[in-house]
Amino acid sequence: MNTPEQSQLGKPAPYVDRYDASLLFPISRQPKRDELGLHGTMPFFGADLWTAFELSWLTPRGKPQVAIAHVTVPCESPNIVESKSFKLYLNSFTNTAFASADAVRDRIRADISEAVWRGAPSQSSVGVRILTPELFDREPVHELDGLSLDRLDIECTEYTPDPTLLTAAFDEMPVEEVLTSNLLKSNCLVTGQPDWGSVQIRYSGPQIDQGQLLRYLVSFRNHNEFHEQCVERIFVDLRERCKPVKLAVYARYTRRGGLDINPFRTSHPIAVPANVRTARQ
Repeated sequence: MNTPEQSQLGKPAPYVDRYDASLLFPISRQPKRDELGLHGTMPFFGADLWTAFELSWLTPRGKPQVAIAHVTVPCESPNIVESKSFKLYLNSFTNTAFASADAVRDRIRADISEAVWRGAPSQSSVGVRILTPELFDREPVHELDGLSLDRLDIECTEYTPDPTLLTAAFDEMPVEEVLTSNLLKSNCLVTGQPDWGSVQIRYSGPQIDQGQLLRYLVSFRNHNEFHEQCVERIFVDLRERCKPVKLAVYARYTRRGGLDINPFRTSHPIAVPANVRTARQ
């Protein structure tokens, strides 16, 4: 089993400009899920939405092409792909000729699918969409919908995750709310470099104390964990402390190295959000 410490994170890495799928570095999701007490069937559905802004290859006649790639990785896959390895992998397309954008899409789909499902008894596929320059102008920018928690004037003193901050009105009528914050920040599990994000929490059930929820989200500020793991931790803590009937947690993190990662987890089957970037991304 690969560990984050074995990856290329925080280490000098050669620039490989010829296609090389072996650069991809899968890491099992399970050890971090074990920390949350998650075994067997997960209490959520969802996916990790990746956007790759630095993708280029050559035509058969040697002319460079550029594109944006949207990659959707089901959270049911046993592995994530470490982000630096994903960047190195995409860089390896730079001086490699492909017959078409569709050929690039199919190659990325096959390679990422193999990496994230490696070791699983059955294999599935990731979703890949390639946007060529004539489609760039159709890429919208939109902030997460919902009521902003950041409007609250609160005191914050906790900067490592503290689920005991979360409370809900169990003796009152249930509500249905969509709450957002731009104050989510965590750090890379290996390098400690900052990861900046926005989060949307959609739920129905006992009304969550909004001030305490914001304090809880701020408490991730000095926490070292990958994006996907942070979102699953938020989901589990809200589920256990606030007892929502339905719950969905969606975070959009700012890009690093030309990549952004946007995990989505939901308690009930609903459509994965459209991969639409926010202004900070």
